[in-house]
Amino acid sequence: MSSLRNAVPRPAHKERSQPQARKRFGLLEKHKDYVIRAKAYHQKEDIKKKLKQKAAFKNPDEFYFKMINSKTVDGVHRPKEEINKYSAEELMIMKTQDIGYVFQKWQSEKNKIDKLTASLQCTEEQPSRRHVYFAEDREEARELELQAKNKTDISAMHIPKDIKKKMDRSYRDLEARKSRAKDLEKLYMDMSMQKELQKKGRKRKLREDEILNPNGKPVYKWKADRKR
Repeated sequence: MSSLRNAVPRPAHKERSQPQARKRFGLLEKHKDYVIRAKAYHQKEDIKKKLKQKAAFKNPDEFYFKMINSKTVDGVHRPKEEINKYSAEELMIMKTQDIGYVFQKWQSEKNKIDKLTASLQCTEEQPSRRHVYFAEDREEARELELQAKNKTDISAMHIPKDIKKKMDRSYRDLEARKSRAKDLEKLYMDMSMQKELQKKGRKRKLREDEILNPNGKPVYKWKADRKR
């Protein structure tokens, strides 16, 4: 019987709309709308109650440094910007540590490039076998030399695919490491220049006509100081 009851079409019950006399108040609020509004209202009331309790039990002598080291911007507490937080000596030490780290990474990349280049040269130039031929005259020596070159060319053409893929991957890695080492070298030189410029002493930037070999980079000259 339940299947027959479900098979019979049922009329669609429409929700009651706002009466004509109350159209000016907008849509008629349903029960689910009231539940959402009531939950939001009670949440706000609980927050107000907790804030009132905190204000009632607050210690008037309470103090912490955020009270003077922060300010309110659009109702949000934000810390004040600290100017000259570190001294000149502390900044110089931090700059030295950064330069040392960049220099270490640069040297590491250079060592990896040397190892990778040496391994690739060994795989390319390593002969399969070494033979020593003895010729009686120069013409026979030339013929033996030509035969040896042809043999090396033929052996170089028959490289397995997996080895060739590894070599191509190694070459791509080598180019990437060279580019990275070049960027690290440039960064190291710039940081070293900035560190030297922070030191004491009178200096000036040379003009292009004063530089012997101008390369577009700034060149500075320090005035000679008399050492006591």
